Amino acid sequence: MIKLVHSLELKKNRKRERLFVAEGPKTVGDMIRHYSVHAIFAIDEWKRQHCDDTKEDIMTTLRWTSNAIGIITVDEDELRRVSLLQNPQQVVALLQIPDDEQDDAANPSKELCIALDGVQDPGNLGTIIRIADWFGIRHIVCSPLTADAYNPKTVQATMGSLSNVCVTYRDLDNYISGLSPDTAIYGTLLDGDDIYTTPLSDKGLIVMGNEGNGISENIRKRVTHKLLIPDFNPGKSAESLNVSIATAIVCSEFRRRNNK
Repeated sequence: MIKLVHSLELKKNRKRERLFVAEGPKTVGDMIRHYSVHAIFAIDEWKRQHCDDTKEDIMTTLRWTSNAIGIITVDEDELRRVSLLQNPQQVVALLQIPDDEQDDAANPSKELCIALDGVQDPGNLGTIIRIADWFGIRHIVCSPLTADAYNPKTVQATMGSLSNVCVTYRDLDNYISGLSPDTAIYGTLLDGDDIYTTPLSDKGLIVMGNEGNGISENIRKRVTHKLLIPDFNPGKSAESLNVSIATAIVCSEFRRRNNK
């Protein structure tokens, strides 16, 4: 089982096994209520909190995979061998990747959605998923070059928010071209208009680009509303904002402006 857990660090193995790893009480606690469970490795402390006689038995409330292994009790040393983290916390879960990840499609003509154009760092993706959850954005559409939402680093960075946000992978050019013509496509670009003075809608698609190159040329042509996060420090040494920080700023301004 340890070999299986560690093999899921690689996307090809996650794809083959249809499984991913979640760790820690908060992340596992949120995720096991939304994904089918294959196995849980837990120390006694976690089991006492979730599986004792004074609480509803977790075994009867969760959805289990057809070949589920169940809950395996481990000690601290065994948990360290199972875990992918440097400092594991109480529990590691193997969860099933849904068979069809594109059923719950985003509709930016009716709600605010996010598109990620080549965001490659798993930590950035995980943080953006958590940001989307915080601001009540339910859908993120990713280009094929964007990091995998089920990468262990991504899952960990979401802190359980992956269970509340639908992440799908599409050819963004085709996806955007298929949207209603009146759908607002927002993109953060250096030649954009100040986000704090530009009219913003409560619906549309917010496109965030690659960490180093920003929004790709093809997708840039699809942007109907160019936005700029203004620079308030002319003497700065920072050349740009981290994409997850920029996403938080943009989402915050959209929600602030359209808060009813």
